[in-house]
Amino acid sequence: MTNELFFQFIWQYSLFQPAELKSAAGEKIVVQYPGKRNTDSGPDFEEAKIRIGDTLLVGNVELHLKTSDWFKHGHQRNKSYDNIILHVVLENDLPLDEESHVPLLEMKNNIPAHILKNYEALQHTLHSIPCAAHLPQINSLTKEAWLSRLLAERWEAKFAEWDELLERNAGDWRVLLYWRLAANFGFKTNAAPFLMLAQSLPVNILGRHHQNLFQIEALFFGQAGMLAQEFKEEYPYRLKQEYEYLRKKYKLQPIQAHLWKFMRMRPANFPSVRIAQFAALVHQSLHLFTQIISSSSLVELTQLFEVTASDYWDNHFRFDEEQKGNSPKNFGQDSIQNIIINTIAPIRYMYSNRSGLGDHCESSIQMLEKLSAEKNAIINEWAAVKWQPENAAQSQAQLQLFNQYCVHKKCLNCSIGHSIIRLRP
Repeated sequence: MTNELFFQFIWQYSLFQPAELKSAAGEKIVVQYPGKRNTDSGPDFEEAKIRIGDTLLVGNVELHLKTSDWFKHGHQRNKSYDNIILHVVLENDLPLDEESHVPLLEMKNNIPAHILKNYEALQHTLHSIPCAAHLPQINSLTKEAWLSRLLAERWEAKFAEWDELLERNAGDWRVLLYWRLAANFGFKTNAAPFLMLAQSLPVNILGRHHQNLFQIEALFFGQAGMLAQEFKEEYPYRLKQEYEYLRKKYKLQPIQAHLWKFMRMRPANFPSVRIAQFAALVHQSLHLFTQIISSSSLVELTQLFEVTASDYWDNHFRFDEEQKGNSPKNFGQDSIQNIIINTIAPIRYMYSNRSGLGDHCESSIQMLEKLSAEKNAIINEWAAVKWQPENAAQSQAQLQLFNQYCVHKKCLNCSIGHSIIRLRP
């Protein structure tokens, strides 16, 4: 009928009928405070306030589906459970132990049927969004408040990963930005090799050559492992020659070319084109980090990333494969928006938060609120159930909700799930 996590949820949020609660010994029980959930080892709830008969007890509460679970889990031999003031069970499957000093409360007849029914409906649905059928019944304030928390949660997860990267580069924020921009330029498919490429090519080397686009391209394509072959066209041949010189000078080691993925991609998104665009960005952006931190203008930030790959790529998507017609390979507005959403806004927030720049933190969130919602398969799922995000802040939150909650059916950890479980017929 239920599981222990759900039973703990019912107790934590007092989703039971409080009247006529009685211990197995027949004493009246009043739950003044169910306690604070303990996520560590030991009793399930701490600091609970329970009135049993005429006595008010303050202490720990332990929950089990069956009374016998106490013994199955070996609590009778664990001193952490010596000070339990109440043992709460869904079903009492043992006779009352006259020698036990722990009051026992059986709950199976005190849980409203609609609570169980709503939870089971969420858990047993085949829909990718478990709450799809109930979403129209949830008020907008609940949804908006939960989305705000989910955006913060999504960024907190990023910051934990980025803190590790900062530690690796001795706290240099410029390097962190360089690495994260590189990963973002690879988008989902080539994020990992793009990050490896950036980490293989120190930013101080790029700084020495940033005024020379040809040398920047040679360094990036060489380190990407894309200049190891023989070329018939002059431009890649010259890049290879230049890279060999720079490689020996700086003792560089390229990554493996096979890491890059070209399959099932639009040619405009080929990693070769993205690397050329990234080289153009590095070439024109000596003080990019300072500009990003100092500006909260979306127009100004967008202009920073309006780069175009060098002329060779006007009629190429890969080396030695000339295409008909000329088409400059601009870094498009959708791609720039993706960069702002996934790298610029969060890194501005992270840096500002660590530096005590509260206004910059707020403006970083406002950036996303001013940008259009993203378009992808997951956002389409939300649109299909009539919960269309209004901006990029909400679409980021809905990605977090889908990936971290809906996919795993963690409805007990979700504000929307909480509201649905409480819904009365």
